[in-house]
Amino acid sequence: MSKQERAERTRRALIKSAAAVFEEYGYAQARLALISTGAGVSTGALHFHFENKAAVAAAVETEASRALGSAYRAVRRPARGGRAASPPLQALTDAAHALAHLLRRDTVTRAGFRLSCDTTRTGEVDLRREWQYFVQQMLAEAAGEGSLAAGVNRRDMAAAVVAATIGFEVLGRGNQEWLSRSSVTGFWQLLLPRLATPEELERLDPAGTEAVIAPQQSLADVRPVAKSPAVTSSPPLSPPAGPPHGTPRATAAGPARYPVPRNASTRGAPHASTVHGGR
Repeated sequence: MSKQERAERTRRALIKSAAAVFEEYGYAQARLALISTGAGVSTGALHFHFENKAAVAAAVETEASRALGSAYRAVRRPARGGRAASPPLQALTDAAHALAHLLRRDTVTRAGFRLSCDTTRTGEVDLRREWQYFVQQMLAEAAGEGSLAAGVNRRDMAAAVVAATIGFEVLGRGNQEWLSRSSVTGFWQLLLPRLATPEELERLDPAGTEAVIAPQQSLADVRPVAKSPAVTSSPPLSPPAGPPHGTPRATAAGPARYPVPRNASTRGAPHASTVHGGR
């Protein structure tokens, strides 16, 4: 291994360790000694890569932004086989699933969001604003294609989507069932019939497009993840790899139902056993 490769590996280990420390202690209480120890290096090695704690935090935010940007771009790529890219509302749905997936699996992404809203520091990266911009962009494209339902106010709808999905991020810190596949699917089953035209709704899947829900691994998600079983009466420990066979789609004709784990911790979690996506 070359000197440059060793240096890059050390830097990545420091970012991963810093994310874990920032997530647990917050920026103000985080200590460089904890970060260097977690990475298995000396504080001198840490200072070789980063001038101070602010520089380490900025690196964590930048890495989280990179992972999220990769996920947002993935939902807009043309499908394999020359087929057209997903319509904007499906891309928005897929991106929300990909965001929740990263928040469940990736310490760097979770720490990045926490740092972005930490009032004890001023950072250059704002992950929530980046998500807001993506939501606004997808809604604008949907409006341009004529796929938004009559009477939908784009500004109000963007505010609702951002508030709800960022709410999942905050609540997910205490109970990750808020970030589960079924929770995000239930949200879109509720919203899509009010957001899309009846014609557009027929081709949208609130459970997301499987190929883009699990984006490229980031620094803190380097181990292979085994497929989880489909949602059953017992809650999975991680999001299902795909929607259960026969997962209903939200339609204008009536409500759709998606099972929510019944035995999950109720601390901060929904109490209903089903999520209604109809009227």
